[in-house]
Amino acid sequence: MAFRIRIATGSSTPIYKQIVEQVRTAARLGVLSPGAALPSVRALSEEIVVNPNTIAKAYAELCREGTAESRAGKGVFVAEDREVWSAPERKVRFEAALDHFLAEAIALRYTPEQIHAAVDGRLARLYARAEKEKGAPKWPTPSSK
Repeated sequence: MAFRIRIATGSSTPIYKQIVEQVRTAARLGVLSPGAALPSVRALSEEIVVNPNTIAKAYAELCREGTAESRAGKGVFVAEDREVWSAPERKVRFEAALDHFLAEAIALRYTPEQIHAAVDGRLARLYARAEKEKGAPKWPTPSSK
């Protein structure tokens, strides 16, 4: 199973953010290796039927945060894994995301046990999917189409 971007059109998360989150996660889990080429803006926009400007915005964000790097005339590639944020900044960002997640879960009346079970289950599925995708060929190349 090759890594593919999956867009949830009804989601409250903007499409460019969905792309950023999926590529970032795939890179951190080793599904996308450092140096791997991301599809061209045009190719990905045709594949997932999204405006090319949306793809360009996602790629710009990935480059800005250090997950990807743009090589003039060659495309966008997964960057070598490196720490972008200091330990205190990582903690602040993580706690903010956690606070937002927990506030939403509590507002939806989930119990602590249900929250733990949901997080454990989602992590297990995420890592299982990553393991399946690691051994598969990465993005299709023009010659493989």
